[in-house]
Amino acid sequence: MTTQPGATAPPPRHSPDPRAAEQRRPIGTYETYSEAERAVDYLSDNGFPVERVAIIGSDVQLVEQVVGRLNYGGAALRGAGSGALTGLLIGWLFGLFNWLTPLLAAFTLAVYGLVFGAVIGAIFGLAAHALQRGRRDFASVRVMTPTRYEVVADAAVADEAKSLLAQMTGGR
Repeated sequence: MTTQPGATAPPPRHSPDPRAAEQRRPIGTYETYSEAERAVDYLSDNGFPVERVAIIGSDVQLVEQVVGRLNYGGAALRGAGSGALTGLLIGWLFGLFNWLTPLLAAFTLAVYGLVFGAVIGAIFGLAAHALQRGRRDFASVRVMTPTRYEVVADAAVADEAKSLLAQMTGGR
């Protein structure tokens, strides 16, 4: 799910008023999602109506971790890997439709699909890398992560939620 900058949490399900999201109050701020999740789980375990609670990640940052150099060999290998997987799945699916010897047909077509997909994937991987002309000679993984998580509750039940969280060991 993607959100627009400045978007607010969706309104609670029980309220027809679209401004209900603005009537939420923070009941806890956490550095990790697992801490925020633990707080909501604690509220749930204690009978709190958790459908009136939301976890909101704030201050999102993009982290691109470079995992290594990318050369023609690496580009061909990555392309062959993704092509082989795709070919394997397509070949296996086509093999399932053979009613006389489905197991043998599925296995044979899956192997043919794996080989064909690896060859085509390697060719496309090489071509894509060559078209880059050295502009991006590295491989990376991108992750968007919030720097903090805020647990909010409807204003009508926020005080009750805050007092319950205060009883939680290590709660904030």
